[in-house]
Amino acid sequence: MKHKGIFYAVISVILLQGVSSCKLNPHEQEAKQATSDRRQETYVSTPDWVMRTNVYEVNIRQYTREGSFREFENHLSRLKDMGVEILWLMPVHPISKKDRKGTLGSYYAVADYYGINPEFGDMDDFKSLVRNAQRMGMKVIIDWVPNHTGADHYWLETKPEFYVRDSAGNARYAFDWSDTRELNYDNRELRDSMIAAMQFWIKEAGIDGYRVDVASEVPIDFWEEAIPKLRKLKPLFLLAEADQPELHKAGFNATYPWEVFHTMKAIAAGEKNALALDSVIKKNERSFPKGAGRLYFTSNHDENSWNRSDFGTFPGPKHAPFAILTHFLPGAIPLIYSGQEEPVLRAIPFFEKDQMEFKNFQRAGFYKTLLKLRNRNKATELNASYRIIKTGDETRLFSIFRQAGSYKLLVVTNLSDSPAEVSINLPELTGTPKEVFSNKPVKLTLNDSFTLGPWEYRVFEY
Repeated sequence: MKHKGIFYAVISVILLQGVSSCKLNPHEQEAKQATSDRRQETYVSTPDWVMRTNVYEVNIRQYTREGSFREFENHLSRLKDMGVEILWLMPVHPISKKDRKGTLGSYYAVADYYGINPEFGDMDDFKSLVRNAQRMGMKVIIDWVPNHTGADHYWLETKPEFYVRDSAGNARYAFDWSDTRELNYDNRELRDSMIAAMQFWIKEAGIDGYRVDVASEVPIDFWEEAIPKLRKLKPLFLLAEADQPELHKAGFNATYPWEVFHTMKAIAAGEKNALALDSVIKKNERSFPKGAGRLYFTSNHDENSWNRSDFGTFPGPKHAPFAILTHFLPGAIPLIYSGQEEPVLRAIPFFEKDQMEFKNFQRAGFYKTLLKLRNRNKATELNASYRIIKTGDETRLFSIFRQAGSYKLLVVTNLSDSPAEVSINLPELTGTPKEVFSNKPVKLTLNDSFTLGPWEYRVFEY
């Protein structure tokens, strides 16, 4: 999703006639030529560093007083210490002024795929951020918006055939995204131009991948063509904002598990119980290929701005057990949104300036424990074995056992408002694992039991 919480829809495409003779932007011409000349090795689709990784979404505009790349750099060492591995920057491009929403506009109304939003700094500032994050061992991906441009992107003048038109011949927009104009993927030159623009940021700034906005609205055969060309340049992490299994087959590393997220919200609201999560996880396992990455979260920019997650949908003590599950569900790549470690407990406006404040870091230790555990324990890998196990009342308790060779993890959560008794009833759960939040060994023997209070949890590392 982009700047409204809205379900995906199928958008019909109008075939346009004729080809413009206008020249490409100089950046595009250079990138296109480099693409045709380049003959490099094609890398495997899932780099090793993706197998136990995590993602931290950065809202540059709201992160600091200045809202700039340079000021955000001051937070890199703190985020590295917390265990962050991939920084996802929301769109860094200039924002269209025509039909702009609010004072500052939506990041997702892109005016120039080759430019930098002057709010944030310039290209040198951006490169400095990428370079310094990578020196610390982190990766940097940027948000990419291929379905539409802003309402005054220069292509509307130079390449009118790049756009879907309505019956009156006007470039149209989907849903209520009136600050954007929809691109026409029936046009061969548009496809080439989009690929060249994506290659530009890999070559020019050395980024490590993309989070692709509303990826399923773009034809699947575009991704089947584009992704191998992108991966000829470097190993990449590609995250699709979509919930379609076929996008993994096209080359994306990770997708959004929307149905799981909505089920977690319903459990937190008392509308469903823990058994519902069991059902939807098993459904996903049948639908998605083994090892597919799924970006689990309790908040992101859309959910925060429009639906008040996590402070509204997982309030108070309810947040922790669901946040824990985002780290250990099958194929889990956990997402932390800007300010969740503080936590920032308000909706951040989408089109206006509203600076987050970082001073308490009340959840930073909680997240650090989880992220460091994922980093060291192979049982959290995308292809590690995974079992939902019964440890007591399945309407309240949701428990997971994960294993990769000698690495084992037991995660037990109480997803209810009442206490629940946990029983150790399987031989493979016995031993003396360390409970990671207390950092103390715990002896577990067959038929042992203990009680979890409402919304309590335990994570055991063997």
